[in-house]
Amino acid sequence: MPETQPQTVTWITTTATVTTCRFQFAGLGNMAFGFSNQQKFRITFDYYAHGQTYSGEFQSPVAIAQNELIPITYNPFNPQQNSRDPDVALAGTDTRSPPLLAIGIVGSVVLSLGWLMILRGCR
Repeated sequence: MPETQPQTVTWITTTATVTTCRFQFAGLGNMAFGFSNQQKFRITFDYYAHGQTYSGEFQSPVAIAQNELIPITYNPFNPQQNSRDPDVALAGTDTRSPPLLAIGIVGSVVLSLGWLMILRGCR
């Protein structure tokens, strides 16, 4: 029995209207756990698809004025999915960075073990 290949869905291009743009302050959680969030503005927007209005939000390094039109694409089979949705994993785009706290802990352990080996060698 031949296997059927999944068809790729072509997303539809449209424009969305920016409804709000708010500056985000770095929270204590971000600083404590070493997550670097370079994107400072939370942008919310509305777009019209299949006779209905949908909303979304994303983070941006620059402010976008209210009522400005921005290009987006959306899934015609699930119009709530759009190209600005952080939950939609677009191929080849991974914007996450490793947590600085984890890197610091691993580095500290390695340096401590190195120092311990140097001290043991002196005796």
